[in-house]
Amino acid sequence: MRILKSIVFRWQKTNLMLRILAGILVGSIFALTLPDIGALSMLGDLFVGALKAIAPVLVAVLVTSSVATARAGLGSRFRTIIALYMLTTLMAAVIAVIGSFLFPVKIALADVSVASGNAPGALGDVFRNIVREVMSNPVTAVAEGKYLSILFWAVVLGLALKAVASEQTISSLRHWADAVSKVVAWIIQCAPFGILGLVYTTVSQSGLEIFTTYGKLLLLLVGCMMLVSLVLNPMIVAFLLRRNSYPLLWECLKESAVSAFFTRSSAANIPVNMNLCKRMGVDEDFYSVSIPLGSTINMDGAAVTITVMTLATCHTMGIVPSLGSALLLSIVATFGACGASGVAGGSLLLIPMACSLFGISNDVAMQVVAVGFIIGVVQDSVETALNSSGDAFFTIATDMRDRVRRNEKKEKIEDYQ
Repeated sequence: MRILKSIVFRWQKTNLMLRILAGILVGSIFALTLPDIGALSMLGDLFVGALKAIAPVLVAVLVTSSVATARAGLGSRFRTIIALYMLTTLMAAVIAVIGSFLFPVKIALADVSVASGNAPGALGDVFRNIVREVMSNPVTAVAEGKYLSILFWAVVLGLALKAVASEQTISSLRHWADAVSKVVAWIIQCAPFGILGLVYTTVSQSGLEIFTTYGKLLLLLVGCMMLVSLVLNPMIVAFLLRRNSYPLLWECLKESAVSAFFTRSSAANIPVNMNLCKRMGVDEDFYSVSIPLGSTINMDGAAVTITVMTLATCHTMGIVPSLGSALLLSIVATFGACGASGVAGGSLLLIPMACSLFGISNDVAMQVVAVGFIIGVVQDSVETALNSSGDAFFTIATDMRDRVRRNEKKEKIEDYQ
C-alpha cells in the first residue's frame, strides 16, 4: 500500500505535459504494434465523455456564480475579448482567401459520394439557428451541451440571484462552483490515459494514409491555420500588450492545443482552458464567461475551413472569384463560423452556404463536404486546437492588459495625490 501511495504521489507531482507526452508516445507504439486492443480505445472514449459531460455543468455553475458575485469593472474586458474573437476570425478568413489565391488547389470530386446532412441555405438561416438555440430550454441545453443557451440562461439566473439572493445563498453557490471545479481537476489528472487512448484509436485506424490522400488541400488548410496561430494571433496580442507574446503563446499551445488536438472538441477542452487560466492567475469572474464564450464565437479554424474549401471548389469548376466576392466570402465565413460551434462537422456543413455565393449547386457543394469529412481526421483536430488554444490565449492576454491598465491608473492617482 505504501508503495502504491508513493507511485501515485510521484505521478501527481510529475508535470502534466510530460505525462501527456508519455501517453502520446505509448499510444502511438501500441497502435503500430497491437492495433486491435479495444480497451485502449475505451480509455479515450471515457476521457472525452467525462469532459463533455462535466463541461456544460461547469459552465452553467461558474457563469451563474460569477455573474451573481461579479464586481464592477468586467465590462471593458468583455468588450476587448469579443473584439479579439471577431477580429481574428475575420482575419483568419482573409488569410485563407490569400492562401487560396496564391496556392490554388483543385479537388477530385468524381468518385466522392454525396454527404448527408442539412446545411443552412443562407446567412439568415445561421442567425435564426443561433437565436433558436439561445432560447432552448435551459435544462435541455445543459443535457445536450448547447453553450449559447447555457450562457444566456446562466447570465439571466446570475443577474436574478444578484438582485434577490441572500449572502448565504451566494456562499452556497460559490461552494457548488468550487465542487464542480474540483471534479474537473480530477478528470484532467486522467488526461494522459485519455489521450493515450485517443492517439491509439487515431493512429490504428488512419495510419499515415490521411497525409497522402487529398494532401495538397490538407496542407493548404493546415498551413493557413498554422499561420493564424503562430503569426497573426501573437502579432495582435503583442500589439495589445506592447510586449513579446510568444512565451504566453507557447504555454497555451502546450497546455490547451495538445489536448484539443486529440479530443477534437472545443467544448470538451473548456475545463482544460479554465484550469490553465486559473493557474495563470486570471480573474475567475472573467475566464468563467470568456472561455465558454470563445468556444462559441472564436472560430478561426472554422473560418479557414469554410473559405479554403469553397475557393478550392471554385478552382475545380473553373470559376474565378473577384476580389469583392472573395472579401464577401470572408465576412460570410466569419459569421457562419460563429454559428458552427458545438455541431459535429459544423464548419463543413456551412460550405454549401458559402458556395452559393458563387452559384455552385448544392449537389456539388455537398460532395465537397464529403471530402471534408475524409480529411477531417487531421483538419478537424488542427481546427479545434487553433480555436481552443486561442480562447485561452486571448483571455489571459486581455486579463493581463486590464491589470496593467489598472496599475497605471493607480500610479497616476498616487502621483496626483
